[in-house]
Amino acid sequence: MFPKMILTDLDKTLLCSDGNISEYTKNILVECQNRGILIVIATARYWIGAERYIEELKPDYEITTDGTLIHRFGEEIYSSRMDAQKANSIVQDLLQYDPQTEITVAAGRQVLWNSLHISESEKLHKAVYYDYSKPLACQANKIVAELSDSGIAAKIAEKNKCRLQCYRGENWYAFLPQGSGKIQAIYALVEKLGISLKEIVSFGDDLNDREMLQISGTGVAVSNAVQEVKDIADDVTLSNDEDGVAVWIEKNILQRQLR
Repeated sequence: MFPKMILTDLDKTLLCSDGNISEYTKNILVECQNRGILIVIATARYWIGAERYIEELKPDYEITTDGTLIHRFGEEIYSSRMDAQKANSIVQDLLQYDPQTEITVAAGRQVLWNSLHISESEKLHKAVYYDYSKPLACQANKIVAELSDSGIAAKIAEKNKCRLQCYRGENWYAFLPQGSGKIQAIYALVEKLGISLKEIVSFGDDLNDREMLQISGTGVAVSNAVQEVKDIADDVTLSNDEDGVAVWIEKNILQRQLR
């Protein structure tokens, strides 16, 4: 069975280590679309942090903000949110632990951030400054803060009954609505499109990609993925710096369709 959807993470999977996407990879993804295969990105990045790649790739759908948002050509079609009361409780707990910690809050495509260096950020230069001295009036898709103690992050998540997400090699912790994540967004998308999970090929590298690879018909890890992801993958391709996603697609999908 040939897939109806290619689902791929961005950082350390589709993107090279310098943050770029090779022309080869872009051409392979365009060829998939020309053959009727949907291209979907699924990233932990906020929408504004993924916007550059959305413009470059023109995917059919964008799952961003750790699976709490889905957009199609700028239109929001899915959102998992926590109410303002819970969002404020998390923010105040974070500030109580460390009054100097930087906190970002995603409310749809907008991101609030209490940093004085927003314009210098490659990913979040379009964020809006907010010092959290006044309570948030918006629902939140995701709250992220840098913490030195993972135990504190776990306690805050438990107290506020939300999902805790961490990332390899980083001290940044994300607080998400309970029951949200990449796979929940994928379930919502395939139901909307009438596509079977078996008709998806997915690519990833980190722990938050593991379930995505497991529920897909074929889950592929890049060779630079963490071992836990490679262990559950159906296949392992070349690294992100060797165009591993595109190489696998060309060999296992595009070339086979021509036979």
